[in-house]
Amino acid sequence: MALGWRHHALIQTLLSRGPMTEESFYSLFTGISGKNPATHRQVFNETLLKINKALAYVQFELRACCNQYDGKVNYSVVNNVVDEQSKLGSKYSVPQIAFYKGVIEAIVQGAASQGCISSIDALHVRLESQDGQSSQDNQQRVPAAFKSFTMSQKEKTLNDLMKDQWLCYIPDGKIGLGIRSFFDLRGWFRSNDIPSCEVCNEAGVKASICSSEACNVRIHYYCLKKKFSVQKGSKACPRCGTEWPQADLSELDLTDATEQIQAHSSASKRTKRSTRMKAEAVEAVQSHGGTQSEAPQVPVTRKRLRSYKAEPEPIEDEGSSQCAAPPRVRTRQSHKV
Repeated sequence: MALGWRHHALIQTLLSRGPMTEESFYSLFTGISGKNPATHRQVFNETLLKINKALAYVQFELRACCNQYDGKVNYSVVNNVVDEQSKLGSKYSVPQIAFYKGVIEAIVQGAASQGCISSIDALHVRLESQDGQSSQDNQQRVPAAFKSFTMSQKEKTLNDLMKDQWLCYIPDGKIGLGIRSFFDLRGWFRSNDIPSCEVCNEAGVKASICSSEACNVRIHYYCLKKKFSVQKGSKACPRCGTEWPQADLSELDLTDATEQIQAHSSASKRTKRSTRMKAEAVEAVQSHGGTQSEAPQVPVTRKRLRSYKAEPEPIEDEGSSQCAAPPRVRTRQSHKV
């Protein structure tokens, strides 16, 4: 099944730009195909299916994935195989890869499922634990590159990982996983037994957890909102029946209120902007009208001249367009005298 130029344009754009938000990808798809995915969903799905059938031969996939920190959908082309050949294609060195691995392990293995660590904790990640040698007898065989990996090199690596979207800064200033990590580490999450979300079955890196210590159910905050927004009354864990933590539910209510405030604020701004534009348009029309009325004063001048028959005051000549009326007035005045 051969791909057309539109399919190649979508693939090449994702490969060159990296992960794209749903809004940007929809805009790209509309510009290439002339059809909006929101109104032509079947065309959109058929196009992605055709692309993935072709990419399967080279073990790639065009995939959609949620950013667990904001709940927004992103699209990207990812490699389905993680092997030594893939590692050799990375621009990062072996110590940098080991450092990145240590950071993501510290992020995903947090008991509270906050999905983040502080910058200080990230900089103090030890590379020695990433070489597969856990016993003390093997500590002497730690690669020299690991031992010489300085704090400044760690800082530079963090900045590079942020830039390439492998890591990110979340709103509270801590470090979390970047959108590329959510795309490419799906198999790694499963092999390391990271609990999945009860609703979407994706790894629960940033999630709300059941309040029961014997239950390990996790639900992403955006999935929690979808699940409990349609439920009335008790909101309990789907597995053990324990009442879900009220703190997380109240946070969702606060998020809803914030979204409503933002929506109202946006609508108010649009209304004010529309009013201001109308006012500016009226002023422009009035100003333009006033400029045009300065020259053709003939009808007004005639009325004033007829009303001032008894007053022999001289009238100044303001232009050639007003010279038709004054001779008659002067003639009448001279006749009276």
